[in-house]
Amino acid sequence: MAVTSRSLYDLSSSVIVTSFYSFKSELKSIPEHISCDIYFKLYEEKKICVLGLELIDLNIFYKMLKVTHRKTQLLQCFQTLMDHGFNISMELSNAYASKCLHSQMCSALQQTIDLGLTLGEFLNDAGWQKDSEVVLIHCRDLCLSAPQTPTSLRKTLDCYHNLLNVQVASNLLPEATSTYQEIKKLIHTLRKMDELPNLAALYDEISSYFVTISEFNEALKWSAESLRELVPGLPASTTVNILRQLAHICFMRGQSKKAGVLIRQALRIANEVYEPSDHRLPDVIIDYGNILLNDDAVCFCPEDPTGAGNNHSVEVLSKALEMRKAIYGHKNIYVAFALEELANALYWNEKYVRARECIEESISIQEAILPPNHPLLASSLGVKGLILEGLAFEEDPSIPDNSLLLEAEKLHITTLELTIKARGINSEETAHCYHELGSFYHLIEKYKEAEALLLQADAVKEKIFGTEYGDRVSSLSTLACLYVDLDQYHKAEELYLRSIETTSIAGIKFYGETYSGLREDYEGLVHCYEQLGNTERMNHYITTLSHWEAVRRHLSVQNNCKDLEESGPIVPLPDLLNYCFKD
Repeated sequence: MAVTSRSLYDLSSSVIVTSFYSFKSELKSIPEHISCDIYFKLYEEKKICVLGLELIDLNIFYKMLKVTHRKTQLLQCFQTLMDHGFNISMELSNAYASKCLHSQMCSALQQTIDLGLTLGEFLNDAGWQKDSEVVLIHCRDLCLSAPQTPTSLRKTLDCYHNLLNVQVASNLLPEATSTYQEIKKLIHTLRKMDELPNLAALYDEISSYFVTISEFNEALKWSAESLRELVPGLPASTTVNILRQLAHICFMRGQSKKAGVLIRQALRIANEVYEPSDHRLPDVIIDYGNILLNDDAVCFCPEDPTGAGNNHSVEVLSKALEMRKAIYGHKNIYVAFALEELANALYWNEKYVRARECIEESISIQEAILPPNHPLLASSLGVKGLILEGLAFEEDPSIPDNSLLLEAEKLHITTLELTIKARGINSEETAHCYHELGSFYHLIEKYKEAEALLLQADAVKEKIFGTEYGDRVSSLSTLACLYVDLDQYHKAEELYLRSIETTSIAGIKFYGETYSGLREDYEGLVHCYEQLGNTERMNHYITTLSHWEAVRRHLSVQNNCKDLEESGPIVPLPDLLNYCFKD
């Protein structure tokens, strides 16, 4: 039998772990990275109780946090302890709150602030935002009690930055708004003192806040500001996050081709600078997978000229899910979110059974972590509603499963209620919920309810996006389709033409004339004019549709998905910015 050679260091670590309590007192005097190795060895050898009793000590945990290159392993240890009943997240946040009470008037003030910044950020990265917020609020209060020097004010700004991130992620929008206002005041103070730090990452965070409250023009403004702040020497992660955020804004505004270019660049940089096990890498991959799924303009497929479905997105999102499970295990909020994204992709690829398994696992994880009826659940409940719709009609479209439809209706209504409570009426998410519930009622032939909801969805989208953005197209086309089913062909004609007009402003400008949304409009108009007996207009749109299909097939073969390859050259930032802002 072959004998595996082990290093003296590894053998020594194993001896310490085997007789841990005999050596425990010595760990205080050894370097932090060696202490980390000992604690990770406890994790590897499944001495979970011993590890938990050690890491629940705030001072010991802070030593671990200082070894930044081992963060992934610490995240794994942390989640394992949570899974085994050690509520280490709450224990550490409570310990920090207690420490703050005794630090305001002592020499350890700055050290306690540094601890709060580091711990708050880690708890957020670990997926425990509630405890992260507790830590950061105490840290903020400590910062505000410190002498107001340029150094202390910059740390206060760092604290507000982290706090804004947590509050936005947790859907705490009133609190996030208050934090944003404080950030503006502090930036003004530091600018007057000529002591402003680089604000690229903070401006990017502010942009995310404005996306969350559906103020996309303001979000774009702050994203542009963050780009102007990019200078050599900043962490590559800052560039990656800024590109991700700008890609998201472009996609929401209908600029899908730009979104594709930006997310591709973000992913290429991330693959170059992040380790394969880095917890930040699946974030970028999920963004990439979602753009693959939702944008037919960046990736044409000859086998699917309509743009419906995208198997590659399922592969990409499955990869991201496995990466998150490797870091966080199976009972973490970030795993739940990845399951939801995969379930949504599976739904659009009509893989309803597997999609249901994923979304129910996601909801189960969230319900175990979040308070009842938390707004973060809304999105997953909505996806489950869509999946149940698909399952209800899958076996026999003429005889749907009414029990599944009843459950889907309840889920769509709950999703709408939770979203309005969290985001208000005039938000992109609320418009989406109106649209999905309206489409559901159309499906089950409750036409009056469907019409009211679809009109409301279009009104909210127009208020948010104006008339120039392609996101309105789906509402107009869906409403037109409803009027066709009601034999109201003149109303349907008007809406199909408005949809095409909107597409000509938004879709063709950003996607090109092969934009897939045009198929439904052209086919709808052909049907309307056939029913209205207008042969000339019918033939016109038959010809237009044929031309659309021919051009799309040609570009499908020509492009062959090159625009969204994961590997390839990284475009210089000035060239990338010129491309994004040339219109």
